[in-house]
Amino acid sequence: MPAARVEYIAPWWVAWLHSVPHLGLRLQPVDSTFRPRDESYQESLLFLGLVAAIGLGLNLVLLAAYLVCVCGCRRDDAAQTKRPRSCCVTWTAVVAALICCAAVGAGFYGNSEANDGVYQLLYALDNANHTFSGIDVLVSGTTQKMKVDLEQHLARLGEIFAARGDYLQTLKFLQQTAGSIIVQMAGVPVWTEVTEELTELADQTSFVEYYRWLSYLLLFVLDLVLFLLACLGLAKRSRCLLASTLCCGVLALLLSWTSLAADAAAAVGTSDLCAAPDTFILNITEGQVRPEVTRYYLYCSQSASSPFQQALTIFQRSLTAMQIQVAGLLQFAVPRFPTAEKDLLGIQLLLNSSESGLHQLTALLDCRGLHKDYLDALTGICYDGLEGLLYLGLFSLLAALAFSIMICLGPGAWKHCATRDRDYDDIDDDDPFNPQARRIATHSPPRGQLHSFCSYSSGLGSQGSLHPAQTVSNAPVSEYMNQAALFGGNPRYENVPLIGRGSPPPTYSPSMRATYLSVADEHLRRYGNEFPG
Repeated sequence: MPAARVEYIAPWWVAWLHSVPHLGLRLQPVDSTFRPRDESYQESLLFLGLVAAIGLGLNLVLLAAYLVCVCGCRRDDAAQTKRPRSCCVTWTAVVAALICCAAVGAGFYGNSEANDGVYQLLYALDNANHTFSGIDVLVSGTTQKMKVDLEQHLARLGEIFAARGDYLQTLKFLQQTAGSIIVQMAGVPVWTEVTEELTELADQTSFVEYYRWLSYLLLFVLDLVLFLLACLGLAKRSRCLLASTLCCGVLALLLSWTSLAADAAAAVGTSDLCAAPDTFILNITEGQVRPEVTRYYLYCSQSASSPFQQALTIFQRSLTAMQIQVAGLLQFAVPRFPTAEKDLLGIQLLLNSSESGLHQLTALLDCRGLHKDYLDALTGICYDGLEGLLYLGLFSLLAALAFSIMICLGPGAWKHCATRDRDYDDIDDDDPFNPQARRIATHSPPRGQLHSFCSYSSGLGSQGSLHPAQTVSNAPVSEYMNQAALFGGNPRYENVPLIGRGSPPPTYSPSMRATYLSVADEHLRRYGNEFPG
């Protein structure tokens, strides 16, 4: 095995995911080699999505069975069982909310990791495209110089040196050497098709990754908003808000299982690529690039020679020989043929620029640059990208669990929302200590006449003549409070029963008594003639 191959070591999760059984839609075994264009391999990845769909079906069946059992049961609604049931609902909602928060946290981390891995892949593809494009530009430029520019100079020099056979022989040597350079440049692969495919792959990957990242981000926000609304509905005991949240929770449950199916298929497919990336690259480049060239860049072993070394060596030697011949012509031919100086200087400048291009081409054809881009792409996919997919799968599982708990909590939360109303149903509407009756009395218009259940003197200091009345009055609660204030908080009057009730009036604090006395004085001034001493 080449020494440079140890630079890439597949992480443990690649072997774990690659060992997942690959089955077709007819349950036949399928080869786990990464072949994205093969129909049987595509069916094996689709089968993983169907497994997630089966999990969703089982989840919905269990939820439906649980809800039917809970709704079919007739539980005792005694007062002593209300508080424990309410606490159970509250704590279960808290646990579900914590699971949702953990799921969203794992999802955010996985989404960020997957996005980083994809953009590392895109960065490596961009660098490789830049290298391939540079190679094509240098090769085409050198060929253009030798075929067109050099031929033009040689044709004019042939006319000038027509009378000198030795100079014509030198020009013929230059022409043959330039032809040799053109032949060597033809041996360098043309990367135009590879560059176009990599550019298309990068554009598609960038497009898909943007919407994938945005979709997961919106899913995280949706999950958090739904649980926030569910907690708000429990706190406010709002049945409408709770029902809306539960319906949206079913949709979020479907989305969670859908994302799990997509994550599972993508993770297994990526692990198949990361398990044997060299095999996949050799297969897709077959027919476009020579296998020895592909292996040279995949492994980049120091012991292996470059497949372009011979061509580059011949190129360098040919340029050196041509430069020597041109220098000789400049030294000996120009004094006799001054008009040839311009073309000879042009050839010399062309050879110098070709030599500079040769050094750049040698650097670009070296395997270290492209091999580094290859390793960066594998690191982005197999480490960050695949790890992010695993965390996104964990998010989907936890989110499905949290929403399942929330849906199971629906019947109990529905009864919990009606607890306050059922508590007030057992209280008499005329009870002055009923909060609902107080609100009604506050907004009711004042009555035209006050009917007291006792007689008293017009002075507040003389309360000895107080006698209980024998008639029952339906005066509002404010009248009872005002009359109770007339007693001054004396405990001996607390035995006087309320009208229509069997409970005694309370003892009021000094501040409350002062408030009630001021209200009583106002009634005395307004209706004094109706209460004789």
